[in-house]
Order: sequence, then C-alpha cells, then structure tokens
Amino acid sequence: MLYLFLLSLAVLALLSIIFEEVTHLNKAKTTLFFGCVSWVVLFMSAGSPAHEKIVEAELNENLLEIATLWLFLMSTMTFVAYLNAKGMIQILVQKLFPQKVSVRMLMLQVALFALLLSAICDNVTATLVSLGLLTTFKLDSQMRRRMAVLIIFAVNSGGVALITGDVTTLMIFLGGHLQISELLLLFIPAAVSVMLLALLFSLKAEGHVSTTPISRDYRRVDLVIAAIFFSTIVATMALNVLFNVPPVLTFLTGLSVMFLVGHNSRSNKEELQILEYIRQVEYDTLLFFLGILLLVGMLKEIGTLDLLTQVYTQFDPDISNFVTGIGSALLDNVPLTAALLKAEPILNPPQWLGLTYSVGVGGSLLVIGSAAGIIAMSKVKELTFVSYLKYVPALLLCYSLGYGLTLLLAYQFYG
Repeated sequence: MLYLFLLSLAVLALLSIIFEEVTHLNKAKTTLFFGCVSWVVLFMSAGSPAHEKIVEAELNENLLEIATLWLFLMSTMTFVAYLNAKGMIQILVQKLFPQKVSVRMLMLQVALFALLLSAICDNVTATLVSLGLLTTFKLDSQMRRRMAVLIIFAVNSGGVALITGDVTTLMIFLGGHLQISELLLLFIPAAVSVMLLALLFSLKAEGHVSTTPISRDYRRVDLVIAAIFFSTIVATMALNVLFNVPPVLTFLTGLSVMFLVGHNSRSNKEELQILEYIRQVEYDTLLFFLGILLLVGMLKEIGTLDLLTQVYTQFDPDISNFVTGIGSALLDNVPLTAALLKAEPILNPPQWLGLTYSVGVGGSLLVIGSAAGIIAMSKVKELTFVSYLKYVPALLLCYSLGYGLTLLLAYQFYG
C-alpha cells in the first residue's frame, strides 16, 4: 500500500505539471509540495528508529545531490541573467548571426550552435545561453516554442560525445567502460539526428526574422564579467578532466570572482537591483528542480529504479538500451544510469556506446525528462508539458535514427 501511495504522489506531481494551464497552479510549487510530502510519508512509515536512520541517510544523500545541482544552477544562472540583462548575449548573437536571416536558416544555425556549445560545456549553461538567443529574434509564439524544443534536443545530443557535456557520459567514462576517443564517435549520430530535427521543423517555416537592435550601452566591467564567464567554463572542463575538481566548485569560484569584480564598479543599490532581477527570473526554476529531484530520490528509495534495472537485464542489451533511453524521459537519467552501473551489466563497447547515447538523448522525449527541458519550460512561456507532446513523434524519430546510427557505426568500428 505504501509503495502505491508514494507512486501515486509522483503521478499526481506529473499531472500537476501536465494540467498547469487548466489549474493555474504553478508547477514549481506543486512538485515541491508532492516531493516534500513523499519524504514526510517515508519518515512516518519507517516503523523503527533504525529504519528512520536509514531514511534520514537517504534523504541527506538526496539533498546533497540537490544542493550540488542547485548551487551549480544558481552560479550559472547568475552569470547568464547578468549578461542577458546587460545585453551581452544579444551583442554576441549580432556578432555570430546575420541581422536578417531566413527562419529556416536560423533553425539550422541555432541547432548547430546549441549542439556544439553543449559538447564543450554543461547542459545547463548551453541551454541558458541558447535560449538567450531566442530573445534576440522577433519570433512568433509557435516558432519560439519549436526553437525551444530544438534546443532541448540539440543540447542533450551534443552533451553525449564528451565527458564535459553530460553527467551520464562522465559516469560511464569514470566507470572505465569507454575511452574519450570512443565517445567522440557519438558526435556523428548526434549531429545527424539534430540536423534532421532542424530540417523537419523548418519545413513549414517561412519568411525572415531580424535581431532586436541593441540600444543600451555596456561598460568595460560587463566585458570583464563576460570574459570571467567564458574563462569559468574553460576552467571547469580543464580542472575536472585534469584534477577531477567538481564543476560546481569551479563555477562558484568564478561567481565569487564576478562578485568581487562587480563590487568595485557598482554601487550597493545597483548590486541589489541585479540580485533582485536574478531572484525574480530564476527562483521558480530552482524550486521546480528541487521538487522534481525530491520525487526522483523518493522513487529511488522505494526501489523503483532497482526494479527497472532488473527488467533491463532480462532483454537483449541493444533493445534494453533503447527502452532505457525512453524511460529516462520520465525518470532522471543520472540515478537511472547509476542504478544500471551498480548492476554491472556485461556489455561490449558498442552496447556501452548505445547506452551512453540513449540515456543522454532519451530525456528529450518529454519536456520534464532532462535539465534542458525543465529549464526551457521555465523560461519559454509558450512551452508546456502538453504543447511539447505534439513534437514527440518527430523527437522519437530523430532519437531512433541517432540510436540506430550509433549501433551501426559502433559495430563497424569494432568489427
């Protein structure tokens, strides 16, 4: 009974996201409510002090994971929110993209930009910067939503090819199952599938769009902070690969440098205005993440992830990997991958590549299936759970193509 009740709480949280437009209840607040209640129920049903200690230990572990992601999101979002407020992202777009471009060409350019950016930096940063591009073009609501979906898929796809781009790729690499040279093979199917989705989305796209002209002036300190942001991204990759420094620590260091530099060039009033702007823009996103991760942690605690791991081992790995990717659209791919690695499945290199691609890209099939999707849903008002569903057939087609190409190339490569 307890298992079914807790599972029903997760379903209710999902329904609150789906029907947000009907109920007018903020999805961040409903998911946080159900996430907290589920853990309260776990404590109340513990039955003994010894079991309470076990639940407490699991909660502390879950909160540590959440705190790490929260701090990482907060530091990344602060950089992006500041640069966006100062018009720096718009200026970057005007340098990289023509002032007037066809919608079809823009679709391909945005897809390629998000794909490459997510390969060299984390998915959160890539999503925030790529979504920042959309604010610089005068797009109608349908095209903005389609662009946001494309960015989600491109960001998740680009991240699978390098250990700096996706946590699950890093986990599989650190487990000793694949080498960096082998992972680079994934960039080919990832790029092909993203370009296919861009072409599908651009079939009915007509006309031209222009960038929003920048009238505001920026100061020297804004350029310095933009340089700090870029340097932080590079340092995050380098320190993680060379010394295994957690990305959150490097980004917090970069954020502290940003605050120190900014403090010497701004008044206290200006700093408060910037922090208030960040709070208004980002707080709902952080609450939504908190609620989702509490629910995923609860599902892990009651054994749902272990059950999925048992089912995984019952079938051919190539089929199981494909289905696991689809499953990662409902469950966070990090604990799902961790559960699979803990089960120690016996896979050959092509099958490990297939698993890496599927858990990295499969989350794109639902808007709540990846960090990129959750951020996009919080940032693009036209993008909701229900509106995202209409794109699932195209996303599934591109995911299937990418997975098929991964196996084809991998089996040919390994003979």
